[in-house]
Amino acid sequence: MISKLSDTTQSKISIWKEDFFDTKTKISIKNLEKNLEELEDCFYKDLEFGTGGMRGVMGVGTNRINRYTLGRNTQGLSNYLNELYPNESVKVAIAYDCRHNSKKFAKIVANVFSANGIKVFLFEELRTTPELSFTVKHLDCHCGIVLTASHNPPEYNGYKVYWKDGGQLVPPNDKILINLINELDYRDVKFNANKKLIEFIGFDVDRVFIQKSVENGKLELNNDKNRNELSIVFTSLHGTSITAVPESLKLAGFKNVHIVDEQSLPNGDFPTVKSPNPEEPEALEMAIDLANKVNADIVIGTDPDCDRLGIAVRDNSGKLVLLNGNQTMVVMTKFLIEQWKNKGKINNNQFIGSTIVSTPMLPKLASHYGVDCKISLTGFKWIAKMIEDFPKMDFIAGGEESYGFMVGDFVRDKDAVTSTLLACEIAAFAKSNGSSFFNELINLYSTHGFYKERLLSITKKGKKGSDEIKNIMKKYRNTPPHEINGSKVILIEDYLNSTLIDVKNNRTKEIVIPKANVLIFTTADDSKVALRPSGTEPKIKYYISVNDCLKSKNEFEKINIELEEKIDSLILSMNL
Repeated sequence: MISKLSDTTQSKISIWKEDFFDTKTKISIKNLEKNLEELEDCFYKDLEFGTGGMRGVMGVGTNRINRYTLGRNTQGLSNYLNELYPNESVKVAIAYDCRHNSKKFAKIVANVFSANGIKVFLFEELRTTPELSFTVKHLDCHCGIVLTASHNPPEYNGYKVYWKDGGQLVPPNDKILINLINELDYRDVKFNANKKLIEFIGFDVDRVFIQKSVENGKLELNNDKNRNELSIVFTSLHGTSITAVPESLKLAGFKNVHIVDEQSLPNGDFPTVKSPNPEEPEALEMAIDLANKVNADIVIGTDPDCDRLGIAVRDNSGKLVLLNGNQTMVVMTKFLIEQWKNKGKINNNQFIGSTIVSTPMLPKLASHYGVDCKISLTGFKWIAKMIEDFPKMDFIAGGEESYGFMVGDFVRDKDAVTSTLLACEIAAFAKSNGSSFFNELINLYSTHGFYKERLLSITKKGKKGSDEIKNIMKKYRNTPPHEINGSKVILIEDYLNSTLIDVKNNRTKEIVIPKANVLIFTTADDSKVALRPSGTEPKIKYYISVNDCLKSKNEFEKINIELEEKIDSLILSMNL
């Protein structure tokens, strides 16, 4: 516990006690004076934009999501848009998820935009993040906003910013915007709405979005008979996907869809799960229970804003097993590339996108088909940016380890609506040919190598936790390990310093992608360990990848156990 607030915090609190701020805010500050550590955390810094926009705990203070921090950000964004497009009627689209206060926050954001003379298209009720990304381009908007904290716990909310292309904000616009926001006083925020500039949208956009989702997510080699024979269990985990996923599956021709009723009602408390995150096995427990009752072939769950999906499929023994994001995306990517190949559209001018912490298997898969695999920093905004950066190339798909996948370019962010449909299409086609989604994965391991990944995520909350994470990164950056799990470290990638060190040959090479606080160690046995502080949660993440040959599909279980044991040993060797 701390005994005194920092000077910075005291200075910020004094501003928030001025007349401009409402009485409720002042009372909240007064009540927090009984807990100085909490009060310090509320004000010691300004909430920052990370890989997925701005996310934080809801509450009073500069380091929280509230009316004033959202208003200040929106005022800065309004100023920037009006400056960039002085001779245009600036338009923005706004969506929001099921979280507490999301609808209220969306209206506050809409009010500020309209007060600055900006036309606002505001969804009348909650909608998915991929639909917002689509809407920005569909309605020819200059910008889009989603009020969401994605898969974070219930106390969080957030603010994702999208640009004209439908992708999230990237350099240089993000840096310029942040500087503009930082220059603003809270008194500069215009909260008084111009209601004439706010238009509510809904069904007309939904219809077009779902049609496009089906067009992109269906496999042409599949048929309705296959689709009817596939049994699906779907859960929205109390989130927004209930507004789009069932309808897209229905329109595509899937009739045997079982929805987890207990989790179908949007609810910001997420009452049936510890965390509404499909990366967590516990989140899909109810869906798997239902799947075992109805003998379903595949289980799919999405996070609250429907940009991530978790999948469970039956293994060779008939047991439902959870796939990770890397496994899901290699299978989906393979089928999409095959579809392009069957159409005669592969001509060495196509690419897929992935990230520096995702499976090394994906570039190998792409190379096999003569497709380029471009690698970016973590965060789907970078994958979406590739489409703009390489306009003369054809974009097929993009994926990352954190359960995100994008099919084609009609949406410019993770899209669990279209990806859910694609996964079901693959499962249906495989089943009709005496295979399964699981067997398709094993086939890929046999061809390209058996890659096994694991994410170790450690939560460190508050200012103290933030400092601990900084110290961990500093330690590994200043004194990198000479070996990991008995294997010598041969490559050190430091994305903050933009250096790749070839340890064996004592050579240093420049990394030519934007800077980020990420370290990656590669060992002589081709194991990889990446360290990265989360940009959206109070966590430090360790991404571990090991691999081996799979000479025969019959050896799958044996090699799988060996790789799991290798990861366990690696974690132990690093004292993680």
